[in-house]
Amino acid sequence: MTKTTEKTITPETPPAPALGELFMPKLITVLREGYTLAHLRSDAVAGLTVAIVALPLSMAIAIAAGASPAQGIITAIIGGFFVSLLGGSRFQIGGPAGAFIVLMATTAQTFGMDGLILATMMAGLILMGIGFLKLGTYIKFIPYPVTVGFTAGIAVIIFASQVKELLGLQLAEPEPGPLLEKLPVLWNALPTTDALTIAVSAATVLVILGIRRWRPHWPGMLIAVALAAGATAAFNLPLETIGSRFGGIPSSLPWPSLPEMSGPRLIALLPSAIAFALLGSIESLLSAVVADGMTGRHHRSNSELVAQGVANIGAALFGGICVTGTIARTATNVRAGAHGPVAGIMHAGFLLLFILIVAPLASFIPLACLAGVLALVAWNMVEKRAFMILLRASRADALILLATFGLTIFRDLTEAIVVGFAIGSVVFIHRMSQTTAIESWTPFVDEDKPDRITAPADARAGPAEQDAEILVYRISGAFFFGAAASIGSVLERIADTHRVLIIDFAAVPFVDSTAAHMILGLAHRARKRGLPVIISGASDIVQHKLVALEITRPLVSYEPALAQAMTAARARIDARNE
Repeated sequence: MTKTTEKTITPETPPAPALGELFMPKLITVLREGYTLAHLRSDAVAGLTVAIVALPLSMAIAIAAGASPAQGIITAIIGGFFVSLLGGSRFQIGGPAGAFIVLMATTAQTFGMDGLILATMMAGLILMGIGFLKLGTYIKFIPYPVTVGFTAGIAVIIFASQVKELLGLQLAEPEPGPLLEKLPVLWNALPTTDALTIAVSAATVLVILGIRRWRPHWPGMLIAVALAAGATAAFNLPLETIGSRFGGIPSSLPWPSLPEMSGPRLIALLPSAIAFALLGSIESLLSAVVADGMTGRHHRSNSELVAQGVANIGAALFGGICVTGTIARTATNVRAGAHGPVAGIMHAGFLLLFILIVAPLASFIPLACLAGVLALVAWNMVEKRAFMILLRASRADALILLATFGLTIFRDLTEAIVVGFAIGSVVFIHRMSQTTAIESWTPFVDEDKPDRITAPADARAGPAEQDAEILVYRISGAFFFGAAASIGSVLERIADTHRVLIIDFAAVPFVDSTAAHMILGLAHRARKRGLPVIISGASDIVQHKLVALEITRPLVSYEPALAQAMTAARARIDARNE
């Protein structure tokens, strides 16, 4: 008789990184590596380049979101400073982003500018909480079709929001936020188009595209804005400008202050704050991943989220709007030769210098020019090639993409992300369940060596050559709730002639509690029938999960491999026969 023993489970887990390592800003890492004058020179050039790109973008995004151009610049200065000072990416550039335009505009229309600032501060606290709870890694699990879909949807909404400024329309009623309500209003106002406004917006686009083609290293956006402002000032063009609508921009930063707070107001703004935090975490970590891909470096996701939280709180204290990592400006920073986070800090310093020097000139910038800038931003946001590839890739990917895209445009960005993620999760579960399989066979008995039981070369061999008293089930693939029901129904079909059941887990990398509970129920039923159950080949992690749910002796016994399990099974049968 063969005696079997149950091994002790001591699953090994890699040591967790130290807390300081998880949240150490990349700035400290770069300085520890050794920071030279040559590095400072590279960062200064990159910081100036990014600041030149960020100046018109920050103003345009703020105006589109219902804020003032000054708030956009303040956000880029304060937010950009903290993102680079505390962030987990060497090259991340923080500031206002086009992806937030829709959410910020809706929040500002509903709760006022003070509500938008308070929601930004709340989002900062949420982002810090996500980072400190080490949840940054899970943000990366957003399916790719979801990110492509909501980015394309946001681009459509941004472009639609700029049609009024692009064409110089005079609306008879306030411009609605939802797209389906907005389109009829814009259509009815088409007879009021202004030729000069169209000419300025079209010229802005053409100048930017021309410089991008023939002088790609020149700051096309800034040149186009400067030309439009210069022409407006020189010829006194009858165009709506930053000065005519907002009274220009201040030449200094405001004093920090807290927005009005109350319990009901905080509760009312909580959905907006959560949406800001969710989108900000996705956008910033995607930007950090892009920078990693361009440089071969690796960012610290949780440290980055904590920095994004501090940046949002800091920007809100100075009257700014939402801050996130910006993909276009981060990529510009990398291409400009930045060495580390000092470039982002200097970008914030250069922006502050700009408003101190050129604030009076900003009053002449036409809103049509900034609308042209945003129209190009919207066009560049759409990952057109990826969109078409996903449409052709599979029906599931196309469904996730179109659902996210449609809900972003016609419903709500947060709802679009949640629904897209839910559909993606269901698709993943379905695909994973199809990879999990189970097969059954009864082992051959070698006539020359009765104690040696081997796996059959052909599972369809005749019963005369097989040991009908032992039944072996092999499970392969991840054994989880998506596959537990189908596999459980197979395992329950055990004939009365079988006297030992072996379940081989050698090809199971993972088991969840649902699947383990199914095995537990099977073991209880088998025990009532007097049928011993042996689990073979389970890894330490899988066996630890099974033992944790009390799948232990006398319900089951464990063997390290199938051969030992079959030997133990024959020993039990022989013991009964004696």
